[in-house]
Amino acid sequence: MRRKGQHFLVDASVISRMADYADLCSADRVLEIGPGTGNLTGMLAHRAGWVYAVEVDPALADDLEGKFGNVEVIRGDALKVELPRFNKIVSNLPYQISSQITYRFLKTPFDLAVLMYQKEFAQRMLALPREEMYGRLGMAVGCLCRAEILERVPRSAWRPVPQVDSAIVRLRPRDMDVNAGMLMSFVEGLFRQRRKKTRNALAAMGFSSEALQTLDAALLERRPEELSPEEAAHILGTLDPGSRRESSSM
Repeated sequence: MRRKGQHFLVDASVISRMADYADLCSADRVLEIGPGTGNLTGMLAHRAGWVYAVEVDPALADDLEGKFGNVEVIRGDALKVELPRFNKIVSNLPYQISSQITYRFLKTPFDLAVLMYQKEFAQRMLALPREEMYGRLGMAVGCLCRAEILERVPRSAWRPVPQVDSAIVRLRPRDMDVNAGMLMSFVEGLFRQRRKKTRNALAAMGFSSEALQTLDAALLERRPEELSPEEAAHILGTLDPGSRRESSSM
C-alpha cells in the first residue's frame, strides 16, 4: 500500500531499535508524526503510556483508529494542527516536511526525540562550522540540542524501496535560558548574510554599532558560516534586543 508518495518502514529490527533509543516507559506520552500503517505505532503503544499519532491521510487514520488502546489518532497536517502535551517524540518523519517539522519541534518543550530522516538531512543537522553542509539547520539544532546520528538505515528497510538511505537521529534539548523562537530567527538572520562578516550581518539585522562594541571583535570578523552554535548563542545572549532599530524585526 502506498499513499501520497509514502514509503513505509517495515524492518522490525529497525522499528524496535527506534523504541529502544527513546528509553520508553509507562510514564511517557509520545508524539508520533506520520504513523502510516502503524508499524512503529504498535511498538510505541506497547512500551509507552500514551501515544499521539498525527496522520494527514484520512484512510490511514481510519485504519489506525481504535487499533491500539492507548493511541489517540490526531487527524491533520502536523505543521498546522495543535499538538498535545507530550514529553518524547519518536517518528519516522515524512521527508518532505523535515525542515518545517524540525523547526516546530525546536520551539516546543520535550525531553527527548528519536527521529528518522533522509541521511543527507541528518548530516546537515550535525554539520560543523566551515563544512559545506553547515547552515541555518546545523546552527539552530546545535544551539538548542545535543544531536547524534545513532545509525544509518538502508533503503531496503522500506516498502516501496526509496531512492535514498536514511538515518536515525536523537535530540536531547540543552538546558539553556534562551527563547527558542528568538534564537531561530536570529540564526536565520545571520545566514541571510552568510558570506559577509558577522559584524555586517548583525548590522543588516538592525543592531547598532554601539551594541556591537559589547562583542568580541574576533567573532565579528568571522562569517556566520564560521561561527559555532555555541558562539552564535553567546552573541545573542550578549546583545540587547532593545538595541536593534525599530524598523528591523527578528
